[in-house]
Amino acid sequence: MRINRFLSSCGVASRRGSEALIEDGRVKVNGAVLTTLATFVEPGRDRVEVDGRVVTLPREFTYLLLHKPVGVITTASDPEGRMRVTELVPTEPRVFPVGRLDYDTSGALLMTNDGGLAHRLLHPRYKVEKVYETTVTGELDDSALERLRRGVLMGTRPTAPAVVEVLTRRPNRTKVRLTIHEGRNRQVRRMMEAVGHQVLELKRLRFGPVALATLEEGTFRPLTADEVKALRRATARAASSTPPRRRKGMHPGPKGPGKPGRRGAR
Repeated sequence: MRINRFLSSCGVASRRGSEALIEDGRVKVNGAVLTTLATFVEPGRDRVEVDGRVVTLPREFTYLLLHKPVGVITTASDPEGRMRVTELVPTEPRVFPVGRLDYDTSGALLMTNDGGLAHRLLHPRYKVEKVYETTVTGELDDSALERLRRGVLMGTRPTAPAVVEVLTRRPNRTKVRLTIHEGRNRQVRRMMEAVGHQVLELKRLRFGPVALATLEEGTFRPLTADEVKALRRATARAASSTPPRRRKGMHPGPKGPGKPGRRGAR
């Protein structure tokens, strides 16, 4: 098992966060400080330590839903000493956030030590929906709404089409519900900026099939067995609906797709 996947599955951090731990020299394998990300370990045989603590794969996974408040960060550490989401949930078993919510964003944040499921939930291939409620400056007119629904240019590529519903509209501010399935950095805020509006408040109401509902800010609850099954179904459906990639060198031929094509054949 690749080391970043192993650490993620142990609930140490996300795969990206695990890579940061390795780069900081905080991970040892069989007593030696790890110096490369391209390392594979054999669970149960190799001894893996993070900050001097031996880590092992959990026998059972833990799944939590946290109502993240504004002013709490989702990174594993913070040089400014701000509160982290890991301080709002039990220390054992260790869990990590599935993706991120900005410092100024509140709402539904999944936390788990199931690295495989977390990876699928975040991967753009699976198109897991996230629902947000946001209040923006000014009156969001029909033209801006249509642009959001078609997709707006963000960086060098456009966003996928969004589902946008206006909740309240006033001359100085508009509240909308926005459904997206991407997870690009500060995406909702940047989408609104692209159509000429600044986000005043932003809250995530739902991650895939798991809704925030009445969970109080700053508190958490375990996911139900049905919710965990629904999360797995969400990624399984997306995976099964994605057509397989064609292997290099394979071209549709006269006998159907998947047959080797002959160069120069007419």
